[in-house]
Amino acid sequence: MTLPILDSVAVLGAGALGAFYASQFYQAGFATTLIARGARYEALAREGVVVNERPFRLPVTHPDDGYPVDLIIVALKHHHLGEALGDLRPFVGPHTLILSVMNGLDSEEIIGQMVGREKLLYCIAVGIDAVRDGHRVTYSAPGKLFFGEADNTAVSPRVQRVQAALARAGLVYETPPDMIRILWWKFMINVGMNQASAVMGAPYGVFQTMPAAQAIMKALMDEVIALAQCAGVNLSDQDITDWYGFLNTLSPQGKTSMLQDVEAGRKTEVEMFGGKVVTLGKTYGVPTPVNETLLRIIQVMEAI
Repeated sequence: MTLPILDSVAVLGAGALGAFYASQFYQAGFATTLIARGARYEALAREGVVVNERPFRLPVTHPDDGYPVDLIIVALKHHHLGEALGDLRPFVGPHTLILSVMNGLDSEEIIGQMVGREKLLYCIAVGIDAVRDGHRVTYSAPGKLFFGEADNTAVSPRVQRVQAALARAGLVYETPPDMIRILWWKFMINVGMNQASAVMGAPYGVFQTMPAAQAIMKALMDEVIALAQCAGVNLSDQDITDWYGFLNTLSPQGKTSMLQDVEAGRKTEVEMFGGKVVTLGKTYGVPTPVNETLLRIIQVMEAI
């Protein structure tokens, strides 16, 4: 059976990433809607979003009025996922595919338990430096989406459908042979960059130029590498070296999502970064003192 092309897109989460991806699909002619309810629905319907100074009056759909779409992008913070999971159901049809650009290692499994694991492809966003201020989003580097099945040595038909849609939307993508390794690589980056930047109040430029900042980032990442090897995932010091190729493309003034959350007084995702590392460390018997220290620091920062 020939599967239909992807032509309709719904985005759950209209933060920096969600607004960016929604604007890209909308400009490319996809039937695009944002999923929201309550005060967030009212704000998006009233104000829309502004991406790099261009206003977008994107359609907003309440879950009660939801309808099946071809592709769903989930771009939530981890602590918002549980309460929003039910909002996805009305938008899932027989041929719907879902990409989660959320941070961490667990979102695909959590979403899959609600709507069916067969709807999910693994996905990460790397190298995008989008910053959100209210309903305004700015970015200088759009980055790249890595996505696919767990094993992409042979590219599946559903991956091909999404590849065609991303190309049409002008989004840069790559489908790596081993997607699980790439998920861990992004997790390593988030654990190092997000936590270090949040504690130091440091934008990307500090990590591009200052060895002391790089050393803290690397110490956090080294603990992830040790855990990955226990989990049978092939990460190494070379993966940290490879990260600098992306880091150096980002705006020196750009900020990680966790630093943006700290500055805005929002809850961070530290439990899914440092917290996850500490938990996995106990599981595998691997010491994780650097992550445990920053986890505690950031929890205190959130509380005061």
